[in-house]
Amino acid sequence: MKTLIIVDLTVLNKEKLAQYSALAAETLTAFSGQFIAKGTIEVIQGRAEFKAKAVIEFPDKESATNWYNSAEYQAIIPLREMAINSQFHLLS
Repeated sequence: MKTLIIVDLTVLNKEKLAQYSALAAETLTAFSGQFIAKGTIEVIQGRAEFKAKAVIEFPDKESATNWYNSAEYQAIIPLREMAINSQFHLLS
């Protein structure tokens, strides 16, 4: 079953976000992951703590968790922390 990682985020540093995004996209390939949506959100009901979202699709939960826990992705988390304030959610 397809699995999504949904990232709620607020940009802290646009330059670092560009660097992080490029590196993060590269780490997805080995796990058959792909961005299917990303950008600023428009709230149509309620309140949102974060200003943007990214949705990443994987073929299954194992691929998604293996990607997040991979050495390649873990290595860029310090850059992510400088680029965005975020929450990651797994939906399967």
